[in-house]
Amino acid sequence: MPITSVTKDPKALTMTVVAEFPAPLHRLWDAYADPRQLERFWGPPEWPAIFYRHDMAPGGRSHYVMTGPGGESAGGYWEFLSVDPQRSFEVLDGFAQADGSPNHDLPTTRMACQFEETDQGSRVVITSYFNSVEELEQLLGMGMEEGMTAAMGQMDAVIADLRSFAAGQATTTQILSDTRVRVSRLIRGSLEQVWRAHHEPDLLKRWLLGPDGWTMPVCEVARNVGDRYRYEWEQDGGGERFGFTGELLESLPPQHEVTSEQMIGTDGPSTTNELTLTPLTDGTLLSVVITYPSADVRDMILATGMTDGMETSYARLEREVLAAV
Repeated sequence: MPITSVTKDPKALTMTVVAEFPAPLHRLWDAYADPRQLERFWGPPEWPAIFYRHDMAPGGRSHYVMTGPGGESAGGYWEFLSVDPQRSFEVLDGFAQADGSPNHDLPTTRMACQFEETDQGSRVVITSYFNSVEELEQLLGMGMEEGMTAAMGQMDAVIADLRSFAAGQATTTQILSDTRVRVSRLIRGSLEQVWRAHHEPDLLKRWLLGPDGWTMPVCEVARNVGDRYRYEWEQDGGGERFGFTGELLESLPPQHEVTSEQMIGTDGPSTTNELTLTPLTDGTLLSVVITYPSADVRDMILATGMTDGMETSYARLEREVLAAV
């Protein structure tokens, strides 16, 4: 059990949890920064969490849902107030509705996480600040202390599992729900480099090509929220041609943006793509959460080999764009 102490102070309206790990500080930090790792322990074993959004940057937001053994669910959100990489982050921590919006019927706390090196490895100190004694007692009565203790008891295994999140792992796709999937890839490059590679036409044309044998003759990038983009690809020699268009719905450079996407020349429903870039020790974690109109459409698109095509493009991004910067 990594937790070494839990201290409740009704006068200061705080609860402080201290946990220590026989692992480097950067490994502990990455466990909180990477949603694939975070959701393996943020929630008691019988209430596992799925993070649908995790923007670890000032002004960013996270949204997660924990599902109980009977299928019941409980949502939560974080609003990031500050982030000092490998040192600390602070969030507003609250309950969420099914769509991720705040549930104002339940209390919100301020949670500060401090990360420190120790002689044996690393330590995290989590302090929750409550608004009143009544809210402190309400949340403790709902099992906040027991839930956090059970959740963090899972962290040893997560932090020890280095291979699952090693740099160089191929693109992976995780089904989050009937309509949502998350595509993840650790890219060997800085946050700023990877963001630029997604927003400069000259760079996009060099790597966003899928399988070999294609070019990108049309690359119109959306610069501001409300702008539309248009991408078209063509087989070498003037063969088959297709493309996508959509609107930039939300932008938080250089870490997060949301776009709609629809195939050109079709009248079918569009998807929503949420891109998040997170700096980690070995590079930049790229996560794209795609929301489809139905499970059938999701399965149809996944069956086309989408993941393999994205891996080919991301490998090309590392090899032909980032390696040359």
